[in-house]
This record gives sequence, C-alpha cells and structure tokens, in this order.
Amino acid sequence: MLQLSLSWLGLGPVAASPWLLLLLVGGSWLLARVLAWTYTFYDNCRHLQCFPQPPKQSWFWGHLGLVTPTEEGMKTQLVATYPQGFKFWMGPTFPLLILCHPDTIRPITSASAAVAPKDMIFYGSLKPWLGDGLLLSGGDKWSRHRRMLTPAFHFNILKPYMKIFNKSVNIMHDKWQHLASEGSARLDMFEHLSLMTLDSLQKCVFNFESNCQEKPSEYIAAILELSALIEKRNQHVLVYPDFLYHLTPDGQRFLRACRLVHDFTDAVIQERRRTLPTQGIDDFLKNKAKSKTLDFIDVLLLSKDEDGKELSDEDIRAEADTFMFGGHDTTASGLSWVLYHLAQHPEYQERCRQEARELLKDREPVEIEWDDLAQLPFLTMCIKESLRLHPPVPAVSRCCTQDIVLPDGRIIPKGLRPLPLLPREHQGEVTSGFYSLLGRAQKLHWAGVRHG
Repeated sequence: MLQLSLSWLGLGPVAASPWLLLLLVGGSWLLARVLAWTYTFYDNCRHLQCFPQPPKQSWFWGHLGLVTPTEEGMKTQLVATYPQGFKFWMGPTFPLLILCHPDTIRPITSASAAVAPKDMIFYGSLKPWLGDGLLLSGGDKWSRHRRMLTPAFHFNILKPYMKIFNKSVNIMHDKWQHLASEGSARLDMFEHLSLMTLDSLQKCVFNFESNCQEKPSEYIAAILELSALIEKRNQHVLVYPDFLYHLTPDGQRFLRACRLVHDFTDAVIQERRRTLPTQGIDDFLKNKAKSKTLDFIDVLLLSKDEDGKELSDEDIRAEADTFMFGGHDTTASGLSWVLYHLAQHPEYQERCRQEARELLKDREPVEIEWDDLAQLPFLTMCIKESLRLHPPVPAVSRCCTQDIVLPDGRIIPKGLRPLPLLPREHQGEVTSGFYSLLGRAQKLHWAGVRHG
C-alpha cells in the first residue's frame, strides 16, 4: 500500500487510502478558496476606505435595520449627509456601495452588461417565480427576448387597451362611491389600486376576466402574497440563500404561491396553443385587431426571432409572470403617490380636474380616449413630478465584474455591488429613458380616469 509522509504536519508515514487523499484534496481546495476570499475581501475594504459610511447598528449586523421601507426621513437624511454615496454593510462581511449622485452613478449605468451585470444576490430571490424573463435574464437571451417582445408595445396593440383601463377604473370608482355612501372615511388607496392594475393586467396579458376587484381571486391573492414575501425576505439577509429560505414557513408559502401562479399561466398558454389558427398569421392578426382581443400571450405565442424560432412555453410563462409582477405593483405605487401629492396640493388637484372636465365636456360616455392623452398637459406634468419625487423603482442593483473608476478617481472594486439610488433633485438626469418608459405605462393607466 502507498505510504504518504505527513511529517510537515507533525505526523509520521501513514497509509494513503483514497479517502485520505480525497480529504486532503478537498481540504486544500477549501483552504485555497477561504484564502482567496479573505484576500479579495480585504482588498475591497482597502478600496472602499475612501467612501464614507454612517454609524453601524452593531459590528455583526452592520447597517441592517438602519433603513426600513417605511422610513422615508432616514433615507433622505442619509442622502443629504452623503450626497455622492456611502457604504452600507449587510452583516459583517457583505458591503454594498450606495451611489446617490448622477456623476457617480453614470459610470455604472453606462457600463456594458458584461461589466455591470444584474446582481443576482438580490434579484435571484425572484427566480423561482419569474424565471428567465426580461427582468432577470441577461446577455444574448435578454437581447433576443427584447427584440421579440417589442411588437407587444406597438401603439396599434396598446390602443384597444383603453377600453379595458376605463372599465377597470370605473369598477374601482363604483366601489369607492359605495364605500363612501356607507360612511367610510378612509380608503387604503394602494390596496384598491393594486386590485385595479391586476384586473387590467389579467385582461391585457391573458384576456381573462377574474373580477378580482369585486370578489376574491386565488390567483390575485397569490400574486399579492408573493410580492409581500419578496419584500419581507429582502429585509432579512440570513434567508437570502434559497436552501435556507425554502425551509422556513415563509419559504414554503412562497413555493406554494409560485406553483399556483405557474399552474394558472401554464393553463392559459396550453389553452391558447390549442386554439391557435392554422391559417396565416396576418389573417389571424387582422381578425384579432377587429375584435380588439390581441393580448400579450397572443403576441408571445406568435413571436419569432430572425432565425424563425419561437419562444418556448417556459419562456412565455416567464415573460407573462414578469409583466404581471412588474406591471401591477409599480403602476399601483406610482398612482398612489400621484393621488397623495394631489391631495396635499388641492389647488393643483382642482386644475387637473378642470382640465379633464374641459376636455370631456359634452361627451357621452364620459371616458378618456387614446388621442386625449396628449391633451392633458398639466395632469401629465403632475404625474411626472410625482414619479420624480417617489419613483416606483428608486434603485437598481449591479455587481461589477471589473474595477470601475469614478470621475473623482475613486475605484469601485471588482466583485462589489453598487446600488444606484438617485435623490429627488437628480432623478431623471441619468435614468430619463427608463422613467419615460415607465411614464408611458402610468399614462396609459391614467387613461381610465373619469370625469369628476
């Protein structure tokens, strides 16, 4: 049997069994990984010394708990104290770099996807629900899907949605009038607006009438539960690893809700595939346009790339689920803040009301139409200003694959996670393209606002 000298460990010759060799190799590999991680960590800390940081809550938890989703004042104070950016420790060994000024954010937002890709530490929690949709995918797959989804946002497809938005908002208004007649003094605007946006999206994405604003819907309840669980998980760094989170009660609820949502989407896709026509696509699209029923699933099923390849059922499900998640919460949040700001400034609220009344006078039925959207300049300004003050997506997360030099000479080291977070006075300078696209979505949902 092979003899192995371990004198360097203070041991004499021992029989070198395969298991012992495997143990030595494994231990050596683990030690090398720990040493490499330690070197990278301290090298990053050295580069980060030039960035300020607020006082830690504790040496172990770092800055966790310093800012919560409801603490708007603390966020404003941090940005005012550190206008360029600051370090934020999520535990003892997990630093984030929160960037607050357009000059420091620009090198990140202008970097290629290979240099500053999406940070899957944060976005990865959405993977079991949303799959490889536009929000989470990258590289060639993202580019291919982006090209294939572009027709879904052509004005000729969006215009018929106006009636859907009007109908959904009318249902919400009728609910408000009923609650007001019963003496309700307060309304949870975000809850009502979330149901309205989900109702609209189910009709536009799936061509499905859930009546979720008027009665409970298992699918809608699952969507709302998933959104709440994602937000809750983001506040607890210890359950970031999937294998730990899925062992918790919240993780089990998350997986059950994912299965319910996936089953619903899969059923719609399979049913639509069975009814897809065998005649030419052009004739099918013309018939759909006449009946005004072309929805997001139709567009995805009929989409082909430059090589003639279609999207798989899994890809279609990922994109549909992504738009249900990304469309309902952001729009409901944006509209809630618009209504809040108008309530805080009744003189501007009255100007918006008068502008709509002037546009809609002598019209029956009293509903906004597509061409009216360009005839509401003051309301549009109020919506955009509200989006600037309280954007539904105030930050994005990236992970640097190489060192990035900031304009002032400071370096964001490779492997660090910069978090661009724009303060109010600068929102729009760097991300104007993103917010203009988001503004279009808000604008479309405002199409449902009725006279009065």
